[in-house]
Amino acid sequence: MLVTLKEIMDIAEEKNIAVGSFNASCLEAVEAELEAAEELKLPIIMQFAQCHEPWIPLTTIGPIMVEMAKKATVPVCVHLDHGETLDYLQTALKIGFTGIMYDGSVLAYEENLENTKKAVKMAGKYGASVEAELGSMGKRESGMGNDGAGVDDDTKIYTDPDLAAKFVAETKIDALACSFGTTHGIYLTEPRLDFDVVRNVRMKTGNIPVVMHGGSGVSTEDYHKAVESGVRKINYFTYMDKSGGAAVVDYLNSLKEGEPVFFSSIFMAARKAMKENVKSAMRVFAGID
Repeated sequence: MLVTLKEIMDIAEEKNIAVGSFNASCLEAVEAELEAAEELKLPIIMQFAQCHEPWIPLTTIGPIMVEMAKKATVPVCVHLDHGETLDYLQTALKIGFTGIMYDGSVLAYEENLENTKKAVKMAGKYGASVEAELGSMGKRESGMGNDGAGVDDDTKIYTDPDLAAKFVAETKIDALACSFGTTHGIYLTEPRLDFDVVRNVRMKTGNIPVVMHGGSGVSTEDYHKAVESGVRKINYFTYMDKSGGAAVVDYLNSLKEGEPVFFSSIFMAARKAMKENVKSAMRVFAGID
């Protein structure tokens, strides 16, 4: 069933879990994610990031995501991840997305604040929820452009809990993406996470649901600590995507010399692997691993 981001966050808060938020950059990913959620009987967030537009247009995959979410047997939020412009957010809302994230983290605070207010007003007309970001993970959402995820990065800006309290009060957002040591992309060294940032943001904002970006590659122990600290949404894509690629390599290596390669077999292998990877992540986030 299609629900809003706020409704999903309310479920997460009630159960004291984090809901997995998985990018759906192709039909196979949509299928893998929904099958995983239905098999585990857990709520899920399917999202599409603006940086994935070159892979498949939002206007193509978005309506598919919405329609498949409506038919699901578990609560599903269809969410726009890292929307960089208000026009792009508007497109997602018109398609039927029930959650949007405005990412103004690279902007000056006042500009981020004002644009986020506009996003909240815009989403309200559609009954949708809004996530925004304060701080910076130090890498773009695609995980490209920086080497050495998990190492010291001067471009990271940890979220200021006092500023977060002001931001949340003025914008009326439904969830806040915080920077507390994670990084988008693949970790080359173990990340050093500051859970006090999460706890203090929660305390000073009246328990706003905190979103963890750069969730792939974090240890099970740190996931559990994040949830205990107040993280209620965990964005996860890189390692899911990687699992699909590894499955394709295994399939190709299994073929005998001269045996034909079928594209349908390639995407079926990737879909199966991604589903199992998503299930594994969801179990950890829900504390049933």
